[in-house]
Parts: sequence; C-alpha cells; structure tokens
Amino acid sequence: MHSSISFKHIFDSTSNGVIATDAQGCIVLINAQAEEILGLRSDQVLGRPVSETLPKTGVFIKKCLATGRPQLGRHVLGREIQLVANITPIREKRALLGTVCNFQPLRQFEDSARELESHKRLNRQLEAIIASSSDGIWVCDGQGRVITINKASERLNHVKAEEVVGKTIEALMQSGLFDRSVTLEVLKTRREETITQYVPRTGKHLLVTGTPAFDDQGHLFLVVTNERDMTKLNTIRDDLEQSRMRAEKFKEELIKLSLHELKDQDIVAASEAMRQVLRVAFKLAKLQASNILLLGESGTGKGLLAKFIHHSSRRRRKPFIQINCAALPETLLEAELFGYERGAFTGAREQGKVGLIELSHGGTLFLDEIGDMSANVQAKLLKYLDDQVVLRLGGVAPKKVDCTIIAATNRDLENLARKGRFRQDLYFRLNTFTVKIPPLRERPEDIFELANVFLKYFNREYGTNRRISPGALLHLKKYAFPGNVRELKNMIKMALVMCESDLLDPAAFALPSSSLPSTALARQQLRGGLADDLDALERTILKNAAANCRTTREMAALLQINQSTVVRKLKKHGLTKIDA
Repeated sequence: MHSSISFKHIFDSTSNGVIATDAQGCIVLINAQAEEILGLRSDQVLGRPVSETLPKTGVFIKKCLATGRPQLGRHVLGREIQLVANITPIREKRALLGTVCNFQPLRQFEDSARELESHKRLNRQLEAIIASSSDGIWVCDGQGRVITINKASERLNHVKAEEVVGKTIEALMQSGLFDRSVTLEVLKTRREETITQYVPRTGKHLLVTGTPAFDDQGHLFLVVTNERDMTKLNTIRDDLEQSRMRAEKFKEELIKLSLHELKDQDIVAASEAMRQVLRVAFKLAKLQASNILLLGESGTGKGLLAKFIHHSSRRRRKPFIQINCAALPETLLEAELFGYERGAFTGAREQGKVGLIELSHGGTLFLDEIGDMSANVQAKLLKYLDDQVVLRLGGVAPKKVDCTIIAATNRDLENLARKGRFRQDLYFRLNTFTVKIPPLRERPEDIFELANVFLKYFNREYGTNRRISPGALLHLKKYAFPGNVRELKNMIKMALVMCESDLLDPAAFALPSSSLPSTALARQQLRGGLADDLDALERTILKNAAANCRTTREMAALLQINQSTVVRKLKKHGLTKIDA
C-alpha cells in the first residue's frame, strides 16, 4: 500500500528554493532545494535570524516585514552565488505572521527568460515571413484542418482567413472553393506533391506545392502549401527573356554605369581616355581573353587594371595570383613560377613546392614588370603559353594548367625585342591583346576625382575631416606628375597629415618648380576653345565643392560667391542638387 503524500514531500520537491521566516525574521522552514542551492543544512539555520545566515537576502525580508509589501524579482548578488528572489508576507486575517522567500539561481532564471524570449522572437519571425511572402501559403494540421493562411492566399483565392481557418480542406473543396487539393494528396502519400489548381472565384490557375512535416515519432502533423499564380510566372518568364536580350547591351554600358563602384577600387575614369581603357579591359574580361599585355608608366595603375579584368571575368571566384618579375633573381623566379619537386636543387624544401602557375589554375596570373624577366625564364613561359602545360623543376610529369595570363611593364618591349634583350616570339605571343594606360598628365580630368578618392580614404584612415580647396585642385592640375597616380596618392597623404587646417589650400602641396605644364601640354589641355574649357573647369570646381560641402550655403562660402549663384550654376551644368 502506497504511503500518502505529505506537505513535507511537496515542500522538498519544488524546483525552487523556499525559506520561511517568522515575524521576527528567524528561519522556521527551509526545503531541500534551498539547502542544495545555498549549501546549508536545516539544523544549522533553523531558528536563527535570516540576516545572520543570509545577510543580503535578509535585507529584502526585513523590508517585507517592515512594510508588509511583497519584494518581487529581487536580485541577490553574492560572491559565490547569485539569486532571483520573490519574498511575500504570510498573513492570517490582518496579522503578519512572517514571510516566505522563493528563489532560484540567477543563471537558471536568465536561461528560462532567454528561452522564452527566443521562442517569442522565433514566432514573430515566422509570422512575419508567412505574412510578407508574395506566394500564397496555407498551413494545415495532420487531419487537413486549416490552421492559417497568409494575405497572398486571401488575394489568390478571394477569401478571408476567418472563412477558412478551422475548416477541413475536404469541406472547402466540396464547397467549390477550388477543384482539387494538394493537401489531401500529401496526407495520402506522405511526401511532397505539386499540382495545378483552378480557383473558380478568381478564374486563376495556381501552381501548388504541398510539403509534409513530421514530428520526432514520425507522425505527420503539418502540411505547408505554397501556391503561385501561373499568370505571374508566365509574365516573369517573358520578362526574363527580354532581360536576356538586353544583357549584352547592359554589359557594354557597365563601365559608364558603375564609375562609383570603380572608385571603391581606386579606379577613376572621369577622362574619356581612361573610360576607353576600361571599356577595352571589360570586353577582354567578358571574352575570357588571355595573354593580355598592360603597358604604362610606373604608377599608372596596371595592377589595379589587372584585378579589374579578373573580377569582371567568369574567373572572379578563382584565385588572382600576382608576382613582380623584377623583385626576384632568375633561379628563384623560375622556382616560384613553375614549382619544383623534392630534391630538385640544393636548399629545396623536402616536400617540394607548387608553382604560382599551378596555383592560378582556373584563375588569373598577373606577371608584373615582365620586361625584367631573364631569357631562360622567358623561354619556359613561352612554352607554357604555347601548350598550357607546366613541368616543375626536377619533375618528369607535366601538368595541364588553365589560367588567364596578364603581363605588365613600364618598359618598351618592342624596342627591347629589337635589341635582343627580350624574346621576340614571347613579345608577339604576349602582344595579342595590348592595353595602354595613359599617364596622369595626359588625363588631367582624373586628377580632381582621384584627389577626392584619396582624400576620403585617408580621412577614414587617420580620423580627420580635411577638404581640398578649388585653388589647390587647380594647383595640382598644373603639375605633370612623373610618378603618376602613385605620386598623387602620396602627395595627398602628406598634405593631409602635415597640414594643420581642415582646408587644404595650394600651400599644403609643395610642388617642384618644374610643375608648370609645357607649351605642348598646355595646348593638349585646351581642346575645345576658351569658352568650352572655362565651362568644363567651372563644372569640375562645382563638382568638387559639392563633394566637400553638405549644403549650397557651404558651397557659396567655400567658393566665395552668392548662394543663388551656386544654385543657378548647378542647374546650368545639370549637377545633382544638394540641400539649401
């Protein structure tokens, strides 16, 4: 015969710790859970004041006894244990007999609260997903009874949720809401099903997919149905076909439409000469062309253009490997490019090494300063370009490697080939597609844009807010920049760091005395007559001022003209308006 359950059993079996005190604050009861949480024994604490045994909890118990009001959700923060306690008075009629303190560890309380909040958040997320879906969604239980539908389903079926929730799919089909049901199919087959459904109320044909959901015991407890208007699908298909027809045209115009993205890569193409370079580079990238030769003076951005070609091609997810051919001696360059087998030469690594050409498989290999490559390495490179096969140093098994080769140099390869200092056959092999980057002095329009790009970059890096005055930009435009873009970048960096004022004026840029352009260069810059060039200069100054100012009033103060004049000139040049 089972013994009866006593109050002591119940008291000791609660999940929380419980302590009861009398009206003087002495402990009269403590359950087993409280003993475990606090690390105490009942024979140690019964009859003792709670303020002596549990001083931090005792503060709240005394307050409850003094005021007669509960102390709920109190945090008891000790060095070894942290609790959340609820203290309530014990009364008989109006007499205050004592208190009962119910508590649990703070971590356990936080875990419960966090779990509850995560469930609430998950429920809100699911409701938002279902409600915002452009496809119709029905959710039914394992007996085919509708639990919920979203707004899209209401529109597709011309019903309200309250009309169908709680009803069975079979009853709705018999009422003529739709001609057939994928939910009933799923309940029969217990697998995903797709059908075409006709809705008489709207005259729509819907593509409907039903998906079963199973619990841990393998019982089917939900069927989620997704429905889409076939008319919309046909429209999407037609739109996709038109988009494909326009794709090539969009690709051709990509360079013009993405100049802001190019600025993020430090590629600026305000000048028509540089835009033409990018058009050619983009076309070569889309054609998957290889053996591309980039020519240009030092500092013109050949490395950036090589990366642009790689990232614009279908190989962009594959590696981009770069090596400076002038930075390594002949033997080391050969080993780096082609790799070597174990024991190929003295000092070789025990396990051998994979060459950069092999590492570039599927991607792009950029050979910078190829004009400084030795004749022996040139011969091996030519052989690879001919048969696309690499043989490591000391190896006997050739390996097929497919990669795009982009070479760059600031030297006159044609002249070097004539003098026998560069292999003619390799020059002709690399000269299949040649892109020449003009020096900065031949594209002064880019100076303004580049200066602003570098200024923004270094402002972020050094936490400053420097601006370049229009006079300083004109001052920079007069300089020939023998070091090209690299020199301009360093010049902006030096001025930003050394200048004490937030406005960089001409004095912030110490240009050499030879900075004035030659007569030939001056003639080159004056291309459209005085009036056209003055208009172009005015437009550039306005663009720069707009980039450095938030309002037209700030622009007027910077340019030392009236605000109305600024507004009129912005409108004249078709520039984007900013706040007044």
